[in-house]
Amino acid sequence: MSLCAVAQALVTFRLIDSKPVYTVVGLLFSSTLGIYNFSILLSKPKHPQQSPYKRVRWFFSHYRLMVTFTMISLLSLIPLFFLLSMESRILLIFLSILSFCYSLPLFTVGDQKFGLRNIPGLKTFLITLVWTMSCVLLPVLEAQDLHMADISTRDITILIAKRFLIIAALTIPFDIRDLFSDRQAGLKTIPVAWGEKNAYLFCQFLLAGYIVLLFMFRNNGFSLDFWALTITAILMGWLIFKSKWEKDEYYYFFYLDGVLILQYVFMLGFSLFFGDSYAG
Repeated sequence: MSLCAVAQALVTFRLIDSKPVYTVVGLLFSSTLGIYNFSILLSKPKHPQQSPYKRVRWFFSHYRLMVTFTMISLLSLIPLFFLLSMESRILLIFLSILSFCYSLPLFTVGDQKFGLRNIPGLKTFLITLVWTMSCVLLPVLEAQDLHMADISTRDITILIAKRFLIIAALTIPFDIRDLFSDRQAGLKTIPVAWGEKNAYLFCQFLLAGYIVLLFMFRNNGFSLDFWALTITAILMGWLIFKSKWEKDEYYYFFYLDGVLILQYVFMLGFSLFFGDSYAG
């Protein structure tokens, strides 16, 4: 997931014609690793080795190592944070609060405690919002502060809208996979509220909206980046459709999440192999 965050930031830098800001890249890698590990530690089951999830069993069988990684990654955020602009710091504080409050039991109703993720319909929105703001707005703010890019508010808004759609489409299949456990835990996710079939259709609808926005707002025409992003969106749609039958958890983490890395790989590959002929 940390590599996915890095790849998405690099996609943003490429789309705004900016060189990568390595402070942002390092911060996204460390923060994603730290927060995801923190979330797993916070939700530790009573008997981790009896968990139905392979990643949970592996994580807690290497407990000390993962705690060490978590502490190092979170501590490394301190110097990286102060190397950013004031606008980026404010954004990060806001996103950090959302991320840590996502699983923390902040509210109490009767004898039951719950966090932001338990509020109906909020789980997918929060995950998508944090990822989009981190991987789009943060790189844009830093590139502008360093005078490495000049992008209008309109273009920033369109860039955020496109990324929001594709990340939301990617998030929902994970909720479909966890449909039974979420229902048991009382989480009102989209699949729990709408049903599995409608949730899959909604994913495809979001991806269609993403492709429409790609087509409508293509600043450089039908560029190689346009085709790379369109092809990966179509591939994602196929992988989401296939996930109806493929329920292995590593399918989701390696193939579905891997599309976030593949976007950048395709953009580089298209530029490398077709750049000269396309320009000609």
